[in-house]
Amino acid sequence: MSSISFILDGEVIRINNPEPTRSVLQYLREDINRCGTKEGCAEGDCGACTVVISEAVDSKIRYRAVNACIQFLPTLDGKALFTVESLKQADGSLHPVQQSMVDYHASQCGFCTPGFVMSLFAMYQSEKPVNRENLDDVLSGNLCRCTGYKPIIEAGMNMYDYPVMGKNEQKLLDQLNALKSDQGLNMISSAGSYYAPTSLDELAELYQHYPDATILAGGTDVGLWVTKQLRELEKVIYLGNVKELKNINESSSGVEIGAAVTLEDAFEVLSISYPELGEFFRRFASMPVRNAGTLVGNIANGSPIGDSMPVLIAIAARVRLRQGDATREMRLQDLYLDYQKNAMQPGEFIESVMIPARDSALILSSYKLAKRFDQDISAVCAAFALRLDGGKVTDIKIVFGGMAAIPKRAEQTEDFLTGKSWDEKNIQQGMELLKLDFQPMSDMRSSAAYRSQASANLLYRFYLQTSSEISLNVFEACV
Repeated sequence: MSSISFILDGEVIRINNPEPTRSVLQYLREDINRCGTKEGCAEGDCGACTVVISEAVDSKIRYRAVNACIQFLPTLDGKALFTVESLKQADGSLHPVQQSMVDYHASQCGFCTPGFVMSLFAMYQSEKPVNRENLDDVLSGNLCRCTGYKPIIEAGMNMYDYPVMGKNEQKLLDQLNALKSDQGLNMISSAGSYYAPTSLDELAELYQHYPDATILAGGTDVGLWVTKQLRELEKVIYLGNVKELKNINESSSGVEIGAAVTLEDAFEVLSISYPELGEFFRRFASMPVRNAGTLVGNIANGSPIGDSMPVLIAIAARVRLRQGDATREMRLQDLYLDYQKNAMQPGEFIESVMIPARDSALILSSYKLAKRFDQDISAVCAAFALRLDGGKVTDIKIVFGGMAAIPKRAEQTEDFLTGKSWDEKNIQQGMELLKLDFQPMSDMRSSAAYRSQASANLLYRFYLQTSSEISLNVFEACV
């Protein structure tokens, strides 16, 4: 197929051969004059561009807020799009979310308001329980420059008090089901080509034929290549329509998460087996980023400050790679060779990540040091996985992000601690050995000296937690 089809305000929109990297924000503001959606940061950080995308999942409609500035227009194929203009009712009245914002005086300059409204609309449609924790999480991707958070929170807490608007969910569900197709997209424009296969075999064949193409999952990183680095992507292969890659398979051996599974869905499943990581998952980006980005995408990107890799390496995660008809597996820690270099061959991609079943003897904790609590890049990210027998270390994994060109284990420190008593003396020596494992750099997030001291302090903090009478399996967030 050479055109995309999506639903906007009950109408099916068809666009022939759209530019592969044209953003939803550009389409809204420049093509159809829907200027309620704003551009602020152009990197999915401020939330002024928030829109809601819905799709049919298991005979229900799932609504999710995403950042229009880094969402590529062709990825709307088969979905429904809602903007702030979509909320206007037939009789001209406001949606309950909007009315609550008005009544609680939650708009000041108004620039950020449409984005807040859309994040709250996604929550309203999902009927997620309203409490302060959930609300803070939902709004973690929206920034208000007028410091108007108190009335915005009040509006969100009270939005269900208004009469529920009539929802014609069945009509939308029927429309979404009618748009479903087993045919892949193959679109060519003057700006480049865009492919969206629908099967794993089709994807493998396509990428083997075009190994120079850019693999696109959620676009939360690739989108910035376009908006910030002004890169031109000649060939884009989108994973979001590949059915096999959207699966989460649970078994007695663990959980296998496909390459197209969003961060939000992946974290929801992993939090069951690893509840002590719940706070870590919550601090991973914002809700709109987690709604679009994928766990495997974060892994494949291989950033030295990617937050998922340290903890996944610590719990011995593995990846399944696919090249043509051939597949192979490897430890996640072996995937990374150097800065932005990995062990994948041309035409090879990550099919899934495999997380082992929880070992009840494992003591696990992870820490994130950043300048703010929500939606910030780590200065240092640490993960520790420990097994003890009679007070002695039988196995330990110490993994850091932000300390080297790749997510990396502190192998010399691990070797020293293994077999020794888990005590103050040995931990103090281990803290010193970290200086041999890592020679961090200084950048805008922190200095090398800070990183060296912080990494040692985090190891000591883990020791103190595991040596106290307080429950060990609790993630402590550091800011």
